[in-house]
Amino acid sequence: MGNSDFQFPPGFRFRMSDKELIVHYLENEVNSRPLPASVIAEIDLYKYNPWELPNKALFGEDEWYFFTPRERKYQKGARPTGTDKPIVNSCGSRQIGVKKALVFYTGPPPKRVKTEWIMNEYRLLHPSTSSRFKG
Repeated sequence: MGNSDFQFPPGFRFRMSDKELIVHYLENEVNSRPLPASVIAEIDLYKYNPWELPNKALFGEDEWYFFTPRERKYQKGARPTGTDKPIVNSCGSRQIGVKKALVFYTGPPPKRVKTEWIMNEYRLLHPSTSSRFKG
């Protein structure tokens, strides 16, 4: 994929709130609706190490955004790190998604070493049944 040839105006920053990422990007992507801007690449994150991701992004220098099919990394679906943080609608009356921070470690337990890489995973609570993404 590599970086997109599309040029944004000077000063443009893609700094969406958690709610905006859920409502304007993730819900639209899952339901095959147009996105406000084509700045998020679709890749299978499970095939890459963190240091390979910057070259796969369409946009970004210090942060990168990707759509990826959700897979279970572990046989029983458990993950050793991260707690779900609820994302609520504008009124704060309904939960629309969750955000989970995941940390990358190198090496086998118990000698694994925490790296500086952090990935925030955003999920819809109730994805469409016609969704091409899992989970």
